[in-house]
Amino acid sequence: MPITATHIRTTLTGYADAHPEDKHTLAPLSELLDQGADVTSRKEFRGHATAGAVLVNDQRQALFIHHVALDKWLTPGGHLEPEDTNLMHAALRELVEETGITLSVAPVQPTPVHVDVHPIPANDSKDEPAHWHADFRYVFQVTGEHSVTLQEEEVSGYAWRGIDTIADETLRSRVLAALR
Repeated sequence: MPITATHIRTTLTGYADAHPEDKHTLAPLSELLDQGADVTSRKEFRGHATAGAVLVNDQRQALFIHHVALDKWLTPGGHLEPEDTNLMHAALRELVEETGITLSVAPVQPTPVHVDVHPIPANDSKDEPAHWHADFRYVFQVTGEHSVTLQEEEVSGYAWRGIDTIADETLRSRVLAALR
């Protein structure tokens, strides 16, 4: 069963209750849900939900990937797909797709550690106007041996870096808090 508006609203409400300081940044997503928009569709160009994963290893390092289209180092993540059943599984699917890591990966908590609403520039090659993403970010841990196999169409490199190198201060502090 695909991700429903009810699941997104429930996740968003729980997150906003835990992080009331973020409610104002979540308002655009709430408004679209109130209007009945399908925020699971990447064709909803007012804005839509995405899912991201912060993967942390035994050395308390986070996995970063070099995103080809944006030419930036980011944590894994991306658009929701019709086969996704919930937001956390969508984040895990994106992690596996982009990195190939499948063994010994477990969520740190069942709720997103951060929901980041950010602008996305227009992409003429995909005929996509500028819009925004509401990225539901989850923290996962990997233990033991693992290898990375990149999804080369989207990712050109990877690096394990200290959690303190996560540029987004809110995400960084919440990942550290989740790992305590």
